[in-house]
Amino acid sequence: MLEGLWTLENMVALVTLAGLEIVLGIDNIVFVVVITNKLPEAVRANARRLGIGLAMVTRLALLLVISAIMGLTAPLFSVFDHAVSGRDIVLLAGGLFLLAKATHEIHDKLEESNGLGGMVRTRYSYASAIIQIALLDMVFSLDSVITAVGMAKHLTVMVAAIVIAVAVMLFFAGPVSAFVSKHPTVQMLAFSFLLLVGIFLMAEGMHKHIDRGYIYFAMAFSLFVEFLNLRIKKKRDRAGQTTA
Repeated sequence: MLEGLWTLENMVALVTLAGLEIVLGIDNIVFVVVITNKLPEAVRANARRLGIGLAMVTRLALLLVISAIMGLTAPLFSVFDHAVSGRDIVLLAGGLFLLAKATHEIHDKLEESNGLGGMVRTRYSYASAIIQIALLDMVFSLDSVITAVGMAKHLTVMVAAIVIAVAVMLFFAGPVSAFVSKHPTVQMLAFSFLLLVGIFLMAEGMHKHIDRGYIYFAMAFSLFVEFLNLRIKKKRDRAGQTTA
């Protein structure tokens, strides 16, 4: 049975699907980093690992109930001749949560910059952070699993692709978190990404398809511009130190 899995078609599907799962996990990493950075530094790394580990568990659990997941695409009811499915409800709820979350974080960060951080700055409890991550993992995992089901024929290939993608996410979560924590402007950019992903999820929930390529291009371009700004700032700081 295993010999039948080692075919060229399955290997191509594994590599392609693993790559797609990694790309689809970018927004998941951003969310985990934003949430865990509100925790005490001593427990951040552990919370990140647990949060991303939960993402893998969620994806694998959803794969085991493929028929139920695909059933979520069936219409449940209609609103003004617009068919609404279980998937639409999940995506709309997830998008609304991300919009509210990102708006709250941006407001918190701006108030902190205005010297009001002592009054408005909040820290999550460990349990609260993990619960938030788990809830959003379900939303992000839904599209990830539906993509896997559409691309691969064998459950083993789907599982392997998801495990590879989560392993890559675990590897990059630490460096991403350190970079975001070090640069306040990058933190604001991360919150903006959450807004963007929230709008994307809501649009998908209303059957207004937006190619993910546009979302990822916007993220990549924004990061490139921010990288240039950081380089210029670093050069100015060096010049200032030399002059002093």
